[in-house]
Amino acid sequence: MKTELLLVGKTVNRHFVAGIADYTERIGHYMPFNITTLPELKNTKNLSESQQKEREGEMILKFLQPSDTVVLLDEHGIEFRSLEFATWLGKKRNVARRLVFVVGGPYGFSSAVYDRADEKVSLSRMTFSHQMIRLIFTEQIYRACTIIKGEPYHHE
Repeated sequence: MKTELLLVGKTVNRHFVAGIADYTERIGHYMPFNITTLPELKNTKNLSESQQKEREGEMILKFLQPSDTVVLLDEHGIEFRSLEFATWLGKKRNVARRLVFVVGGPYGFSSAVYDRADEKVSLSRMTFSHQMIRLIFTEQIYRACTIIKGEPYHHE
C-alpha cells in the first residue's frame, strides 16, 4: 500500500519542515510514503471562505484517483489513541491500494471533498494550526509503524 499525505499550501516554519522531513524519512523504512503539496490559492482577499473551500476542493479532487481510500484530517472525525491508530493503519494496509490523508486549507473542506472521503480522523479535540498538524501527523504515522513492528519507540 502506498500512503500519501496531501497538503494545501506549503509548510513555512523551518522547524516544522525539518521535523516533517525527519519523520518522512523514518516512515520510508516501513512503507512507501509521500507528501504532496498543492499550491495555496492566490488573491484570496476577494474570495469568501466558501469560495476558497470550493477552489481548494477542486484541486484536491483532481489529485485523487477513483481507487484511493481518502481520509480527511478533520475536527469531526474519529479520535484514536496511538495503539488504536496503529491497528487501524495496519488493517488499511491490507485493503487499500493507495491511502491518502488530506489536510485542507484554513477553512476546512468543501462539501464535494467530504462527499468523496471514505473516513475522517481527528487528531485532538484541541485546535492546532495547519502547519503544526503536518508535523504531529507525520510523527503519529511513524509511531504507528513502530507499534505495528513491535519496536520500542512507543511506551504504554
